[in-house]
Amino acid sequence: MAHLQYLILMALCLMVTLPLELLGARVWRQPRRLAPTIAIVAITFSLFDAFSIHQRLWTYASQFTTGIRLAGVLPIEEVAFFIVIPICALLTFETVRHRQQIVARLKQRRG
Repeated sequence: MAHLQYLILMALCLMVTLPLELLGARVWRQPRRLAPTIAIVAITFSLFDAFSIHQRLWTYASQFTTGIRLAGVLPIEEVAFFIVIPICALLTFETVRHRQQIVARLKQRRG
């Protein structure tokens, strides 16, 4: 079970933040905006990580990963991290922004 810890953590991060979509985040409802945003982050950091692993600047503990590696170098869990965490951040940011807009409108009405 230890080899699934990283993936379980990514799933939990998504599960915790997914309800934010219902509170007005509207991140999942805009796939044409979400996809390139996530792609830029995932590709950039995946290349950086792959290079760093290849140069032996760092590595990942095999007991906490599945052993599946992209291009034989980058653990699939790390790629999941580069996709999941930006999505969670966007969900959180957009929810806060939406709530602030609601509060601003209410203040305007009260005048």
